[in-house]
Amino acid sequence: MNFFSSDFKLGILGGGQLGKMLLAETRKFDIQTYILDPSSEAPSQFGATKFFRGNLMDYETVYQFGKLVNLLTIEIENVNLDALDKLEAEGLPVYPSPKTLRLIQNKGFQKDFYIENNIPTSKHQRFVGLNDLKKSLEKNKLDFPFVWKCAQFGYDGNGVKIVRSTLDLIDLPEVECIAEEMVAFKNELAVIVVRNSSGEVKNYPVVEMEFHPEANQVEYVICPARIDEEIAQKAIEIALKVSEHFNHIGLLAVEMFQTQDDKILVNEVAPRPHNSGHHTIEASYTSQFENHIRAILNLPLGNTDSKVAGIMVNLVGEEGFSGNVIYENIEKIMAIDGVTPHIYGKRETRPFRKMGHVTIVNEDMKAARKIAEEVKNSIRVISTKIE
Repeated sequence: MNFFSSDFKLGILGGGQLGKMLLAETRKFDIQTYILDPSSEAPSQFGATKFFRGNLMDYETVYQFGKLVNLLTIEIENVNLDALDKLEAEGLPVYPSPKTLRLIQNKGFQKDFYIENNIPTSKHQRFVGLNDLKKSLEKNKLDFPFVWKCAQFGYDGNGVKIVRSTLDLIDLPEVECIAEEMVAFKNELAVIVVRNSSGEVKNYPVVEMEFHPEANQVEYVICPARIDEEIAQKAIEIALKVSEHFNHIGLLAVEMFQTQDDKILVNEVAPRPHNSGHHTIEASYTSQFENHIRAILNLPLGNTDSKVAGIMVNLVGEEGFSGNVIYENIEKIMAIDGVTPHIYGKRETRPFRKMGHVTIVNEDMKAARKIAEEVKNSIRVISTKIE
């Protein structure tokens, strides 16, 4: 099939910043791209060939959107899977498949999948709701501390909480959830694996992630990870094993813990472009976004090696500010060599909302990390309205 400068139409469910960055690649290749997103202010609305506003969890909306395109992919997991099943049964290629998404969309299913396939992960218990979890505590079947996660619809640190006592259960929603054993870890790592339907598989180098302690969001992504080569190879082997068992098409970001005794435990995965791969736009021979497009179209995969050391700094809304966004001191960081800001196109900021990211590239990792700190301390995502 001819994808380039043709009548072929690629559909993407979700029009956030990941969709926007995917569109940079589809426009480069002159591929028609249709986007569906619930927000009239979605970042992808201006870059798509056609933009449709609609509920991603509504069966009829997703089904009718799928009938407009020749191939369907996602930039967010929370989509109506029954509609995708129907479209796939009717012959529409859907990548990743709804079968894969079902295993990943629900964190309880996902954790069970690791256990069933002998993939190292932390111990967990599943609960139909918060009351069920509380009963388990009362019967001493669950011990503090643990990590509470809602089974579905969590994102960017939402739906995750460290529970150290019953006080931490206050205000948690009555939803299906899991309780994970706390992991004493040295590092949080990630490996992105890309796979096409011909069976070609490649992986990006291991990255190290530093998280904001309060928001539970990634603050820095560091590539290559500052770990021993033996640990890096172990992480890559486990990521490839996870990818093989999910048998996905496209990208799979595998988040992992390096424990104090250097074991690698899988935390969770995302079957799409991921925050841990944003640096690849500047730092790699082929960005994660281009390789996702190559993979779902069953084209040869691009080189995943890094050209240079890369660090990503997330730009999130500063606490105390909500309203029309202002990127304070952005000119200051743009004056630094090797610094590239990416603004996602969200007009309204609020505390901890992802508004953009900055990539720092440098041949010297220590220099890159120092510049990343300068960037983080310089730019502020604020607004004219103070809360």
